[in-house]
Amino acid sequence: MNAALSRARSSWGHVAQAAAALAAGMGVGRFVYTPILPLMHAQAGLSAGDGANLASANYVGYLLGALAGTFLPRLVRSSVALRGSLLALTVTLAAMPFTRATAAWLVLRLLAGATSALIFVIAVSSLLSHLRDDPAHLPGWAFGGVGAGIAASGLLVLILRSVADWRVAWWASAGLAASLTAVSWNLRPEPAPEPASSASEVREQADGPRVHRWFSTLFASYTLEGIGYIIAGTFLVAAIEQNSPGWIGGGAWVLVGLAAMPSAALWTWLGRRRSRPDLLLAALAVQAVGIALPALIGGVAAALISALLFGATFIGVSNLALAVGDHLRFPRSVALLTAGYSVGQILGPLVVTPLLRHGYHQALLLGGVIVLASAVAAAVLRVGFPHRMPSPGHPALALEDE
Repeated sequence: MNAALSRARSSWGHVAQAAAALAAGMGVGRFVYTPILPLMHAQAGLSAGDGANLASANYVGYLLGALAGTFLPRLVRSSVALRGSLLALTVTLAAMPFTRATAAWLVLRLLAGATSALIFVIAVSSLLSHLRDDPAHLPGWAFGGVGAGIAASGLLVLILRSVADWRVAWWASAGLAASLTAVSWNLRPEPAPEPASSASEVREQADGPRVHRWFSTLFASYTLEGIGYIIAGTFLVAAIEQNSPGWIGGGAWVLVGLAAMPSAALWTWLGRRRSRPDLLLAALAVQAVGIALPALIGGVAAALISALLFGATFIGVSNLALAVGDHLRFPRSVALLTAGYSVGQILGPLVVTPLLRHGYHQALLLGGVIVLASAVAAAVLRVGFPHRMPSPGHPALALEDE
């Protein structure tokens, strides 16, 4: 009994530390830009085009960080890399108000993206390795840290916007990231892999099922999701604020975070009853509706429903896609999928930049269409998918038809 209780405490402690790392790296480091963007438009003279370029710079950095995790796997297993990334990310947030030069902002957001990606890959790899023997919902709650970071930073900006300017919003977000860094400081990264015990084991791994076709389809779907979801992730608040009071946009972003907090755990629970390719298709279809809704229907209700649908799916999609990649036992699947996702995020703001002169609604419509294309790829993934293939990973990642 005592051993089981100690194990549970250790597991939940690991979840809390990983959630804090994801909250700092993703919820604050990446997504606080979304509620601050309208303030920078109004108070710092940032144009719509430059705002899109700053978003793309962040996503270029994210790609570089993901590629570093792919080609330098030791980084993924390094506490020094995790702590250094958390500290560097906090510094980039605090440095934003010290200049009004777009070139300097581009560099800072590029560095923020690279450190965010490393934090994400290290934290997720840590979860998948250390919680293999724990209940399936635990990693889902850790993913909820992204939503908690979005909600906390969004609420912080919403409160500050009535009493302070854009600079204070950046400094406050840096303080929040520093606090989350302290909580996640002792997170244990993924351990080094054990060498194969025999030549036969090496041969068995080499002769495993051919999964390139399914992984390629998954990669295409997840890359398209990166393009479509980031359009909403960057411009949703600004789009809502075009036709609604300012607090509605900020409040909708807080709702995105709140909806995201339990979403990964919920999708994991649903995975007990349905296969993850089925759930991935459903989540993408729901997300496409949520992204397009504010452009199709005006008003506060549509804005809040959009925020709820988007928040309830975008982390769930990531959790499901990474779980499917792990199930397929594709080498370095987390880093590779994250890299594809990153390419999509770079393309998203660039694709919609020509549409921004007419406002943000056309951009949201295009984002919804692209996510719908991602759902089509997920539907193709379901054809002949090897649901029963045993997985050496977490029990939550062993897909079964029930």
